[in-house]
Amino acid sequence: MGKTPQSHLADGRRTARRRTFLRAVSCIGTALTATSTVAGSVTGQDFPPPKRTEWSEPISLGNGELRTFTTVAPSGDPTSHGVVLDRDALTGLPSAAELRARAERGEPGDKYGPTGTALEIHHAWSQEFFVPFPETAATPFTFLGLTWNPEGHPPPGTYDVPHLDVHFHMLEAATVDAITGLSAASYTIPEPRLPEGYTRVPEPSLGGEFAVVTDMGEHLIDPGAPEHTDGEFTNTLIWGAYDTTGNGRGELTFIEPMVTKRYLETVTGTDRYEIPQPTLYPTAGSYPTAYAVRDVPSDDAIAITIEAFTPVDRTEQH
Repeated sequence: MGKTPQSHLADGRRTARRRTFLRAVSCIGTALTATSTVAGSVTGQDFPPPKRTEWSEPISLGNGELRTFTTVAPSGDPTSHGVVLDRDALTGLPSAAELRARAERGEPGDKYGPTGTALEIHHAWSQEFFVPFPETAATPFTFLGLTWNPEGHPPPGTYDVPHLDVHFHMLEAATVDAITGLSAASYTIPEPRLPEGYTRVPEPSLGGEFAVVTDMGEHLIDPGAPEHTDGEFTNTLIWGAYDTTGNGRGELTFIEPMVTKRYLETVTGTDRYEIPQPTLYPTAGSYPTAYAVRDVPSDDAIAITIEAFTPVDRTEQH
C-alpha cells in the first residue's frame, strides 16, 4: 500500500505524551464483491490492495455485514489488520433490552458465529463477536473482538453512549474466551510495559482495585484523551493487558479503538492517530504505530484499521 499524504490538522498533544491526530485523503474505490477486496482508493491505489489482502467470512451486524482483513506488502511484511463494516450495519442494531431478552430466553448466540452473542459485560448488555484475522503470522495479532454497546458502558458521563469496542487481540481466542470478570487484577504491570502516557484504572465496584473484564482483560487509558479532560468522546484508544503466564506480571494483550456510533455515521475521508508505544513489548514482532477510521464511500462502508507496523526486537528493549 502506498504512502498516504498526511497533514497535521491538530497538534494532538496537550503534553508530550498525547496521541497525534492526522488527516488523510478521502477514500474512493471499486465495489465490494464476494471475492474481491473492499474498495477504497488512497492516492489512486485500491485500499486495501487486492492482490495482497486476505478476508474473513462475513459476519452479520445490524442490517449489514462486516469482515476482517489482513494486508501485507510485496515483501510479506504486514501493512494492516482491519475490519470493514457496511454503513447499513449501523442501522437495525439490537437494543440493550433486546440483547437481555435474548439471553434470558436461553438464546444468547455464539460469539464465534455469524450473529455473535448477547452478554452482560462492562456492567451493560452488549453484542459480542470473535472474528479471526487471516494471515496473522507476520504480527502478534490473532483475532478481532468486536462489541456493540447499545447504551455504552461505565464510567458514567464518559463512555455511556452507543459505541463499538474494536479489540485487536494478541492472544489466542481460547485464552481470551477463558478470561472472566469483573474481577480484581492480581498482578502488577512493570512501568516499561505500559504504553507512553497510559495508566491503570481503579474500578469502584471492586473497591478501587484494577479490573479484569470478561473476554477482554484489563483496560489502560490515556488520561490526556479528550473524554477525560472535559471533551467529548467520539473515538479513543485503549491498550489492554493481562497476566498471560500466571507469574504476577501483566503484559500488553490488545489494542482497542473505541468509536461511537455517531462518529462512524458522520466520518468522512480518513482519520489517523498515532498509537503510543511501550518501552518493552510482549514479544518480538511487528507492532502498529497508527490506527485509522476510513470512509469507503463507493461501498457505503467504513474501515477501522491498525497500521504503520514497525518491527520490534523485544530483547533490545530496556
